[in-house]
Amino acid sequence: MNSAVHLGFALSLLLGGTAVAQIIPAQAIASIRNGGDRAVFAKAGYKLLDGWSYRGMWWVSHDDHGAFAARGVHGQTIWIDPAADMVIDRFASNPVAGNAANDPTSLPAYRAVADYLMAQQFVGSGTKRLLDDL
Repeated sequence: MNSAVHLGFALSLLLGGTAVAQIIPAQAIASIRNGGDRAVFAKAGYKLLDGWSYRGMWWVSHDDHGAFAARGVHGQTIWIDPAADMVIDRFASNPVAGNAANDPTSLPAYRAVADYLMAQQFVGSGTKRLLDDL
């Protein structure tokens, strides 16, 4: 678990956080976070992902947190919520191939964790404190 948290922390830094050197160019990050064409995405029929888009291997929620994710077919997820200063690395092996089996519980759970973290005093500077506590 410790390595998963470190991976998430490192990924948040790579994706434009406060690392000494930003590894992925800001323009590439902005392109991913802007997402793709929502109207085109809507035609794909992902009923649980209303308002979302897909761009550069990333699923973009376009929610008020600016959350986006890398998603595997059996529930594996790297969920990034910039507003909550949060990355969740979910290692999963759901027997059903398709995120529609996970999304009804996983997506609200990610948001609930983000909302909880945002209500705490350590948001914005807490990531390092959380890692130090592990």
